[in-house]
Amino acid sequence: MFPMIGNAGDGDTVMLSETQEPGPADAVRQRVGRLKIDGRSFIDGRRSDARGEASFDLIGVTDNIVLTTIADAGAEDVDRAVASARRAFDDGRWRSLAPSQRGVILQRFADLVAGEAETLGLLDTIQMGMPAHISVPGIIAAADMIRVSAELADAHTDQIMPSAPSALYMQIRRPRGIVAAITPWNYPVHVALAKIAPALATGNCVILKPSEIAPLACLRLADLAIEAGVPPGVFNALAGTGQSAGRLLALHHDVDCLAFVGSTGTGLQLMQYAGQSNMKALLLECGGKSPQIVMDDCGDPEALCDALVLGFTSNSGQVCVSGSRILLADHVHDTLLPLLAERVSALTVGHPFNPGTALAPLASVQQAEKVRAYLALGERDGDCVAHGTNQSDNPAAVPPHLFAVADPDCPLAQDEIFGPVGTVMRFRTPAEAIRLANATRYGLSATIWSSDVAAAHAMVPELRAGFVMANAVARPGDPGVRYMSGEPRKMSGFGADGGALGMLSYTCVQAVGYHLK
Repeated sequence: MFPMIGNAGDGDTVMLSETQEPGPADAVRQRVGRLKIDGRSFIDGRRSDARGEASFDLIGVTDNIVLTTIADAGAEDVDRAVASARRAFDDGRWRSLAPSQRGVILQRFADLVAGEAETLGLLDTIQMGMPAHISVPGIIAAADMIRVSAELADAHTDQIMPSAPSALYMQIRRPRGIVAAITPWNYPVHVALAKIAPALATGNCVILKPSEIAPLACLRLADLAIEAGVPPGVFNALAGTGQSAGRLLALHHDVDCLAFVGSTGTGLQLMQYAGQSNMKALLLECGGKSPQIVMDDCGDPEALCDALVLGFTSNSGQVCVSGSRILLADHVHDTLLPLLAERVSALTVGHPFNPGTALAPLASVQQAEKVRAYLALGERDGDCVAHGTNQSDNPAAVPPHLFAVADPDCPLAQDEIFGPVGTVMRFRTPAEAIRLANATRYGLSATIWSSDVAAAHAMVPELRAGFVMANAVARPGDPGVRYMSGEPRKMSGFGADGGALGMLSYTCVQAVGYHLK
């Protein structure tokens, strides 16, 4: 089904199709052709061949070729990674460093990641299709997350509690131990670093299991961490499937904490695995179906509609905080809907190497098939007011669609589609807007569009969402939210994420009492 380029290992070079017509993407294609592929796991300070025999082909969605064959990490590989992390944690080679020392090393790590932004970004592009002109700058934003964690490493203070002169009582934050991070394919490096950086900054040892759809750049992070001075064993990375490496990590009795970003269904399964093993701590960021509430006083309609469409088509809609439920106030509905339709109709799906591409193919053919199934439902449950065009012959390409929906309980309005599909619903009062916004099993994010700050502020406490923005849609890499902490609600998960409070999620509280007499 897919062209094969051979089993690429350390030092092998990707050779992409030469059939593309010359154009502005040629320079990107040449840079991609020089990429080195290494799909091996990283255990105890070095790349490591898997001990088992299971493997799978890594399909690059950009040109539908087999980039390499990945050895699927099995039980022996997981055990080796966990044992390596346990030795590193127990002997204190990382957690016993002063937080400022860890911060210095993490700053070097950030510099190395930023220095390889092109390589890491292009690896993500060829695997899951994000346009190169978006993925490469996105690595710089991801490196900034390491810097934030490095800056906050020594900002946390412990507490001395009120006590009698004959006693000393303290509350001290300790690292949880071994943190297994299972991360998705939609923003491979960004999401991985959002888990790795705070876990390392607080003294934990980390085992990363990136998505099998886009593991290459994430595995490279482990090489860079060692180069920065992170000791061997402190950061391991496993190449493998969720059913193999992911499941084994979640069930492992020597993993202390599991940090996950992905679907709600997988999150529920991981909760069961934690209960079946050692009751490990869980930090889950799962699905989302985020509303964009547009009030009567929403401002410039042209600029607003640009932002609304970007809110559900960014990264081809493959964003957990995608604002795919657009709720329009009755007074502005008839004005804004044609403007939204005009913008969606103008969007095209192109090749990820083309600098002008805004929307690229989805991350896999399987994901595209899922989205197309929802489009078929949309023809039944809603009115398709606009759709974009497809200038790509890629089988994973799906143009954006916008549906007007009357039933807020239909699948289009309720399910996380994870593609460029938006729904529009009408409301008449602020109370109805809040009811519609909360009428979903998810609670990840929400946006309020209004020029009345006081009115928007009054709505915020009523919204059951961990991240609420006014006049902007939350998105990965936004410099304004790097230091903010939020916690998903309902079936979007739990555990504070981001900023100083998010770092504390990777610690546990130890109460210490000294009786002095």
